[in-house]
Amino acid sequence: MSTLNIGGSQLDASWFLLLGAILFVLGAAGVLVRRNPLVILISIELMLNAANLTLVTFSRQLMNIEGQLFALMSMTVAAAEAVVGLAILVDIFRTRDAEDIDDLSELKG
Repeated sequence: MSTLNIGGSQLDASWFLLLGAILFVLGAAGVLVRRNPLVILISIELMLNAANLTLVTFSRQLMNIEGQLFALMSMTVAAAEAVVGLAILVDIFRTRDAEDIDDLSELKG
């Protein structure tokens, strides 16, 4: 693996890939273990950011800008997803008093 020049210091790309893998595993564990819908949304965002970190790392290593552009598009979609997801959660919490994701399995009005 080649080294990346970040802020004047040389860092190996494997450290960024390891950090991305750890963040992705933490996000996946949060989605699978937690029952709060807000924590699940935050865990999904963490997984998306881990994928973005991996894309940017490979983009810098290969001296190619397409990975960075794809990460930028992914962040835009993630921001829109977070806004829509939070709006749905606020509406659900206003109409129902449910804090568990299992209570939301029925979408009857």
